[in-house]
Amino acid sequence: MTDSNSSESSSVDPWVFGPAVAVSIAFVAWGAIWPDSLSAIAGSVLKMAIEDFGWSFVVSSAIFLIFALYLAFSRFGDIRLGLDDEQPEFSTTSWVCMMFSVGMGIGLMFWGVAEPISHFGAPPHGLAQPQTKEAALLAIKYSYFHWALHPWAIYAVTGLAIAYFTFRRGYPNLISSAFRPLIGDLADGPLGKAIDILALFATLFGTATSLGLGAQQINTGMNFLWSTGTSVGISLAIIIVMTVLFILSAVSGVGKGIQFLSNMNMVVAIFLLLFIAVVGPTVFIMNTFAESLGDYVRDIVGMSFRTAAFSDGKWLGSWTIFYWAWWVSWAPFVGVFIARISRGRTIREFVVGVLLAPSAVTFVWFAVMGGAALHSELYGAGGLVEAVKQDSAIALFSLLEQYPGAIVSCVVAMFLVAVFFISGADAGSVVMGMLSARGTLEPAKWVVVLWGVLAGASASILLMMGGLNALQTASIIVAAPFLLVMAGLCVSLYHALLDDLEEHTNYGAPNSQSAIAAHSRPADQHLTA
Repeated sequence: MTDSNSSESSSVDPWVFGPAVAVSIAFVAWGAIWPDSLSAIAGSVLKMAIEDFGWSFVVSSAIFLIFALYLAFSRFGDIRLGLDDEQPEFSTTSWVCMMFSVGMGIGLMFWGVAEPISHFGAPPHGLAQPQTKEAALLAIKYSYFHWALHPWAIYAVTGLAIAYFTFRRGYPNLISSAFRPLIGDLADGPLGKAIDILALFATLFGTATSLGLGAQQINTGMNFLWSTGTSVGISLAIIIVMTVLFILSAVSGVGKGIQFLSNMNMVVAIFLLLFIAVVGPTVFIMNTFAESLGDYVRDIVGMSFRTAAFSDGKWLGSWTIFYWAWWVSWAPFVGVFIARISRGRTIREFVVGVLLAPSAVTFVWFAVMGGAALHSELYGAGGLVEAVKQDSAIALFSLLEQYPGAIVSCVVAMFLVAVFFISGADAGSVVMGMLSARGTLEPAKWVVVLWGVLAGASASILLMMGGLNALQTASIIVAAPFLLVMAGLCVSLYHALLDDLEEHTNYGAPNSQSAIAAHSRPADQHLTA
């Protein structure tokens, strides 16, 4: 693909870019000048979203998983995301590393110890007595539930729809393009622009949430190692430094910055996991992995459809609904990014890879991190439950302190958080550039830089509004309307795939170029290498 800087600049869509930037700047200004006002209104909207629409997040997330599996193992599975003879742009190893690093990395660093310990101290839905063996098993099982198949199914259906319409149908790399089977040319009009603006907001605040979590954890790690203190001011300084670094990475392009950082992330993360697994309670970790995975598989249907009707609504809103909303808010960002790196793969390969590979890493991650932490509480030094009650960001460092070489391992953990921080925000700014520049796969550098700055500024405002609670609030509020967009994506993709099979019958060859041409735009730059 060839694209000069001038053509990139001219590709910015003023009807998407202008309103999205204006509203984003207005949000930052509102939070900076009247933080109490913004916080009060956000709290009211959050309460309505959880109490009145929380069930929709629960049901929708389960349906997305069912739909993704159906596409993979049905007659649609052999359809390729591109032309007949196209091969994947990235190796499978790099593909998985980039998916995991962008989709989950910084969150797992923050919650890998904190979530199991939180559930151990206050079991989900009151299903066990706190700080018992039963609570420990429940803690790991619900950590799997929140981080494995369901979130990756949300990413999978979004990314699959975008990849299909971009690389097989030849439409721009936009969320609105995937609605063409439903709304036709309206995808190019105000309705399509509104969809893309909503996707931009979801991406912006999903990225900001992760930046805020990362800044808090780096700040906590610095205080743990060097007694620097923890404060909003220090977290803001960290955000500024990291924003500069991830913007520098972003302007280097997907094939350079993000791929390099993602591969490095996985190497360092594996080193940290092996260290804990070997130095820590190895046998207990292996037993935890086997038993909790079996419990998760056995109970996944019941957990998937549990609402607040007969359960603890407060717990559900603070954990499951927050997570489903967070993943939905990340869906346009991670979906567009996964689509960008998945050209040439079949639908079956895409879905299986997106669902199973990162989920497998997640199972291992929580079994090691959470298992080691729970062993400490049940049989060792303990103290983690109280530490997490004070500050969730300190959980990982408190665990590492109990092993030899704590200073080195804590520095490695901080480095890993920083790199996940950079790679995730890097991809987010590139994706926001794509969404605001008519779907070009190589957005202009100044557009990427602007969105990177706005993401950092939004994270800063949310931290000043109330830290973790404000970050959670923003994710849920922005995700609620985008849930409707995701439902529409599924319907539109299904209709397009039915047409694809009909074209296959008419043209007599699966995935043929003539079949693609039947619905593609002529001379579309997105199908040229």
